[in-house]
Amino acid sequence: MPLNREPNIASPDSFYEELICTQRDMSDEQADMLMAKLVLILSNHIGDRAVLSEALALARSNTLVSTVVSPI
Repeated sequence: MPLNREPNIASPDSFYEELICTQRDMSDEQADMLMAKLVLILSNHIGDRAVLSEALALARSNTLVSTVVSPI
């Protein structure tokens, strides 16, 4: 099963709002822990190592690209 890169969440704006609200009133450390736990829970649900490896690589490359600062 390949990684699904197409929009696949019903009511994505509502989900994003719920995700943000879940972190409300948490310290940065608690919010980071919540996100790490969520990743592990969903990874276990997916279970397919090839899909998980593809998702990790995509998230890493996307993160590295988005944090690169352009020279002035």
